[in-house]
Amino acid sequence: MPSELPGLTLLDTVTLWRMGKSIVTLGGLVSGLVIVVAAMLAARVLGAGLRRLRARQADQAASIYIVEKLVTYGLVVFGLIAGLSTLGMDLSSLAVFAGALGVGVGLGLQGIVKEFVAGLVLVFDRLIRIGDYIEIQTGERGVVQEVGPRATRIRNNDDIDVLIPNSRLIEAPVTNWTHGGDTRRLHVPFPVAYGADKERVRDAVLKAAHAVPFTLPDTPRRRTQVWLVGFSDNGLKFELVVWPTLEAVKRPNAAQAAYTWAVEEALRAGGFELPLPQRELRLRGLFGEEGDQALTALKLKKPKAAAPARKTKPITNDAAVDLMVRAEAEPQDEDAIRERKPS
Repeated sequence: MPSELPGLTLLDTVTLWRMGKSIVTLGGLVSGLVIVVAAMLAARVLGAGLRRLRARQADQAASIYIVEKLVTYGLVVFGLIAGLSTLGMDLSSLAVFAGALGVGVGLGLQGIVKEFVAGLVLVFDRLIRIGDYIEIQTGERGVVQEVGPRATRIRNNDDIDVLIPNSRLIEAPVTNWTHGGDTRRLHVPFPVAYGADKERVRDAVLKAAHAVPFTLPDTPRRRTQVWLVGFSDNGLKFELVVWPTLEAVKRPNAAQAAYTWAVEEALRAGGFELPLPQRELRLRGLFGEEGDQALTALKLKKPKAAAPARKTKPITNDAAVDLMVRAEAEPQDEDAIRERKPS
């Protein structure tokens, strides 16, 4: 036999099975397995190298991640096709098998295929990229570390990895805190007792906020402000509105705690009273008067002298200023401008 078939090795002469016109030999099987294993090893090595490059090039992480997925998936697919060809399989004869496999995928593996396709969409859509800080409806949030074939891995601020099925990031609303921007605005609520000087509260809190190291400097469009947002049963409700750095945005709980700490210290240093739950009881029926008037009428308290009128300076309303600045910055609708002009 070797003399009659000089071009074949001993392994090529050992026939394992026949499939139509395809003859699978032992030599072809070994060669095919070597090609598949080599392709998978090459995909793993190149993927590891690209991951190290992605860690060093943080600004290009999203683009490098796409290249990484294309290279690793492409090498694996190429290795499988080349291995089957080397094995001696006629790929055109696998059409019936591929059709049967497709039916099986449609019936039993549709969930896996759905997640795989969703992962490809996430990789190439780039609305959610590696390094983005995202939050989903169920409350999980963290930095995107990897988009896998089945799930996306995010790491929260406690360094805990959370696996989220890819389809959930496509079908449900997702908040991307860091997409297409260098900062996000944070709202830090705090209360102050009634009667406090609003201007002094504002100055003290602004000074404390600017002293926090990750607060960005004020610009015409982004300014640290203090808003009076409401009235409670016990006091005034304020909000510190601040623009921190992007790294602070990725750790919202820590940033919120840091600003709350700074605000409390500023209020305590300024002598401002924090409101406590209280109820006011008014007595009526004493000569038709109440409170101090009733005590004065019973001669138990001397009447108070009228306090002189105090001159007040204009108070800056940060919320109104913010609305005006943003309204001037936004482009005007030409039709609306034309309608306002006199004919």
